Amino acid sequence: MTKKYTSQEEQLARFAKALSHPARIAILKFLASQESCFFGDIHEVLPIAKATVSQHLSELKNAGLIQGDIQPPKVKYCIHQENWKLAKLLLEEFMNINKSARKCCK
Repeated sequence: MTKKYTSQEEQLARFAKALSHPARIAILKFLASQESCFFGDIHEVLPIAKATVSQHLSELKNAGLIQGDIQPPKVKYCIHQENWKLAKLLLEEFMNINKSARKCCK
């Protein structure tokens, strides 16, 4: 039997996976605080080893939370605004599921 998940469940899972590492949270917080796209090496700004930065950026980009372009010698990254709003909406909906539930575990 194959389980079917909704596209929203699958998208929420992609966002949640991308948010599951503290380095990626730090990267997102940094990029969200920028007024425009960031040109440079994130490892120079955040306490993240240069060797792992590209892996974390790749995870965030694959999840759609950031967008970026390689413009040698620097890379440009910024929050993907449309998906950022979608992630917020999906997370809020998910976290509000239990809002009206009875108190069952005490």
